[in-house]
Amino acid sequence: MGYEAIAAEKLCGHVHDLLHVKRVVKNALFLAEEEGADAEVVEAAAWLHDLGRPFESETGECHAVESARIARELLASHPKRDAIVHCIECHRFSRGPEPDTLEGKILQDADRLDALGAVGIARIFAFGGQHGRPMYDEGDPFADSREVARPSGKKIEPYSVDHFYNKQIKLPSLMHTESARREAERRWAFMEKFLAELRGEIC
Repeated sequence: MGYEAIAAEKLCGHVHDLLHVKRVVKNALFLAEEEGADAEVVEAAAWLHDLGRPFESETGECHAVESARIARELLASHPKRDAIVHCIECHRFSRGPEPDTLEGKILQDADRLDALGAVGIARIFAFGGQHGRPMYDEGDPFADSREVARPSGKKIEPYSVDHFYNKQIKLPSLMHTESARREAERRWAFMEKFLAELRGEIC
């Protein structure tokens, strides 16, 4: 079974679905070419990086750890297994070890890029709608006179717009590679234009 078929089977119906994985694969291969990384390692890791997502929803186990465990089993005889598994172990935005290979850095950058730009906007509001989260605080939509609401424990922010300022605004500065940083800055600039338009429509 190929990597895409494995991802499709494991992620069927999950919010981090096959479409997300395909976008990460595309991002990762672009960055690998730009940065001179091992495309074989990067591509395999990108296809397999979220296999543990459904288990995290059920058990609370970190999906990066579970994804790496599954990949280690699937790639038992692969000569580059350790390099692929390392990428998967350290790809998560909010926790986990820092990648110490170029390929690991590229996978993390590629995954983070998918949270930016037009896709990033769509993801924020799709997630908010799925969890019954209002788009914004009616009294102060853009936190001009209040603190940006932060996630608390396992609870998400109470407003979707606040998420832009909790995560997306930080992402360009967190990119490891120059190629990813340039693309992240372009995508964040698009998000800023969207937020400016939204302000004009609701304020």
